[in-house]
Amino acid sequence: MPISDREFTLLSSLVYERFGINLTEQKRSLLVGRLQKLLRTGGYRNFKSYYDDLLKDRSGKALDQLINRVSTNYSYFYREEAHFEFFKETVLPWLVKELRQLNSNDLRIWTAGCSTGEEPYMLVMLMLESLGVNYDRWDGGILATDISERALASARQAVYGEERLSRVPAVLRQKYFKKREDGLWQVKEKVRKEVTLRRFNLMNTAFPFKKPFQLIFCRNVMIYFDKPTRDALVRRFHGVLEPGGYLFIGHSETLGREQKLFNYVMPACYRKV
Repeated sequence: MPISDREFTLLSSLVYERFGINLTEQKRSLLVGRLQKLLRTGGYRNFKSYYDDLLKDRSGKALDQLINRVSTNYSYFYREEAHFEFFKETVLPWLVKELRQLNSNDLRIWTAGCSTGEEPYMLVMLMLESLGVNYDRWDGGILATDISERALASARQAVYGEERLSRVPAVLRQKYFKKREDGLWQVKEKVRKEVTLRRFNLMNTAFPFKKPFQLIFCRNVMIYFDKPTRDALVRRFHGVLEPGGYLFIGHSETLGREQKLFNYVMPACYRKV
């Protein structure tokens, strides 16, 4: 089913307005390809009739279905592993020391755009390894959010194919995963229970968190946003980070040299001024 210029403009504008994703002209074929089956099964005669139904739907289910189709939720364990090594060797020891000086046990970490869950589960494993028997003394755990309910459903299952675990060190695989009879691997309960999975739209103009975070991971999410959307999101991240808190982004992303809110630490890692 072809899409007209007007139909593409209407749908891409709606996606941008609601989710911040910038569907440029180069993404036209991607949009058509991901929506074709939905339009056929829904009995729509063209993209305009589908768009009209999106506007009429008050339940939000139609928009949920749209973002599940449009968003890309590909991830794997230990992706961009330099970040995980830096977290384990530098950031976590610093954070533990700081909190002990404050007589606090409140670890607050947010993975924004957690996709199918590999990132937050990996961080919990590293925390369990580093803190050992002292882990239970900390009010830890991780808030993991995503816009896609389909991705979150997969994260809740925490079941992954062999290829998703290929970079996981053998000792971590043995301790924190269980191999199922079908050949897939499931993250063990002691890790899963430490991750709180929630649906959250990063385009919300206000972030409703009662306490600031010490770390935010938002990796390979802002590549889908244009510069004004990225800049606004970075400002909101700055507002919910403690002074000295860390922001990790994807290696194909940058905050830009002109911004003054964060200091550069290492590739795709910044610290709140």
